[in-house]
Amino acid sequence: MRSLRGLLLVSSAAEAALSANCYGSWRRHCILAAHYLSTSTSTGTILPWESPSRETLLRTIDVALKDGNVDQALQAFGNYKSLHGLPEPRILNSVIVSLSYTSSRRWLQRAYDMVLSVYQSNGNLLNCSSLMRLALALARDQTPVPASAVLRIMLESGKLPDADMLSMVFLHMLKSQVGSYLAVDVLAETCECFLHQISDRRQLKKLDPIKNNVALFNMVLESCVNFKCMIKAQKIMELMSLVGVVADVNTMVIASRVCEMVGQRDELMSMKRSIESFSSSPFFQHYLQLYDSLLNLHFKCNDMEAAANFVTALHRIQKSCVSFCDGLQKQGMIQIGSANLKTGYRIMFDPTKLDKGFSLDSKIQFGLLVSIDGKFLPSEKALAKLIIGCVKAAKLNTLSMFCITLHKEDIKGISASDVINACIQMGWLQAAHDILDALESAEIPVGIGTYMSLLRAYEKEQKPNEFDGLLQQIQKMASSMPEFHTSPSFTIKDIAKIAKDEMPQTKSSLLSSLVEETEHYNPGDHLTFEFNNSVRFFCMAKMMEDALSTYKRMREQNIRPNLHTFCHILCGYSSLGMHREITILWGEIKRRLEHGELCVDRDLLDCLVLDFLKGGYFSRVMEVINYMSTHNVYCDKWKYRQVFLKLHKNLYRNLNSLHDKTEAQSKRIEDVQAFRSWAGIK
Repeated sequence: MRSLRGLLLVSSAAEAALSANCYGSWRRHCILAAHYLSTSTSTGTILPWESPSRETLLRTIDVALKDGNVDQALQAFGNYKSLHGLPEPRILNSVIVSLSYTSSRRWLQRAYDMVLSVYQSNGNLLNCSSLMRLALALARDQTPVPASAVLRIMLESGKLPDADMLSMVFLHMLKSQVGSYLAVDVLAETCECFLHQISDRRQLKKLDPIKNNVALFNMVLESCVNFKCMIKAQKIMELMSLVGVVADVNTMVIASRVCEMVGQRDELMSMKRSIESFSSSPFFQHYLQLYDSLLNLHFKCNDMEAAANFVTALHRIQKSCVSFCDGLQKQGMIQIGSANLKTGYRIMFDPTKLDKGFSLDSKIQFGLLVSIDGKFLPSEKALAKLIIGCVKAAKLNTLSMFCITLHKEDIKGISASDVINACIQMGWLQAAHDILDALESAEIPVGIGTYMSLLRAYEKEQKPNEFDGLLQQIQKMASSMPEFHTSPSFTIKDIAKIAKDEMPQTKSSLLSSLVEETEHYNPGDHLTFEFNNSVRFFCMAKMMEDALSTYKRMREQNIRPNLHTFCHILCGYSSLGMHREITILWGEIKRRLEHGELCVDRDLLDCLVLDFLKGGYFSRVMEVINYMSTHNVYCDKWKYRQVFLKLHKNLYRNLNSLHDKTEAQSKRIEDVQAFRSWAGIK
């Protein structure tokens, strides 16, 4: 009994102790809960055991955004998304806009990640205005890749970006090389996206915001020229024609640089005639770069006669140019490309329009022309090219006629005597003598000092026949000098003494230009240029057999094809969808790249990737992509991924379903898997 009573006592004590402990634990929980409740009430935090309502979280996001508390807004946004999915568009776009206005790259990255996440689940929730603000913020932060991705998301939703905002985005993107590549592609995709949606010409009004913003196209087209994107530049000009953009003076200047880059001399000459047909344009001075490009093409073609005639014709145009008159034609058409092949296109042009919102780079491309007192004159570099071309090609008659024209047209800045003296100092004595004879026949006076310089050069070079012939000319000239008649003992030494002050004592700056240009002169360059023009002609006419025959003749004559040659052939094959032939062309290009015969060109490689994607040659796709990566050439992963999804979305989707595969099929599947992995396609 005593043991039982003791056991009961122990049991009662344990129960009492347990009750006390439970009460203490419950009391502590109550105190903690009360404290958390009071804290949560003041801060708006949701209780841990309470499922937050939609309204509570939305209110929290709104309040946080108004207070500028981005951290709290994102935390509440994350809670809402995990519990209820994506919020309504108003809240979603408010968060994106708020993040876009921050100066932190971390928050901009969060906004971009958010847009990508929403785009993959339900892109219709995204607002065009908020996306434009984010794209502008990313572009300002010099992150052009995500900025271009945001713009592309807008395009895929069928929304046309605001033209003014797009100009501001491009303005920042074009500051870098990668940004320029992306801006060109985004503009092209914008135009193509809406041209495909338009079935009737009357619906072109949808493109008015883009069409009326010529500065947008000007800045992108200029970046193509600056970064030598020859294929992209031609694409943008073609789209300008299709969209109906009315070009201004700046557009024509940039278009002339594109023509020079491609080698379209005939087209540039046609453009020049069209512009000058608009009578007396008030912006004549702005065409200096256009004339500079055309003169450079004349030299590239080794057409010295055309170059000389161009300089004199330009001088005459300016002399006859009168001030702007009310009868000036307002608009006209400029033909771009060959009209004979009917493969060119026309651009509307307003000669009285100059968009002041776009500032064209005033730096002259080649420095062949200079503007002095409002007149375009040939620079010493241009004169050096002309002299060298005429001397090397034995076209001294052209050079002589040019010197005569210099005197008759009173073209300032250079004289015939300067040309002759420079030729003497270069050792081109026969050329100097021919020019002297031509000037003498034209009864154009030349200083006696020039004759004496040539005479001493003959004596130094030990050319007695030429020395005697020139001496007779000098003595004939001396007979008309008053000193000859007053002094019977007047000799050649006396003539030399008279001419001493007229003879050049130092080397002229024209001589320096001649020495420099002689080092760069290659007599075979114009042959490559001429062959390239033929290749381009046949490719534009879709006569690829003739283009390849021309290419083979180049190789047979040991004329090395350059980057332009392969760009023309690639564009020709691409226009005809001849993707198999492009694989063969890539082998030739790759071999020349490896031997250093071609420079790495991003424009060419980018077009190769796109053509191989369209043709389904994934082995070649990965080969070119790996080559670009190895040589630090930017790969537009977004663009390549979208092309793949458009054309090959379900290709080998279920790769494990193919059991009996040939070796070729296995390799193809492996290449497709490699591209999917690289492009991030699941």
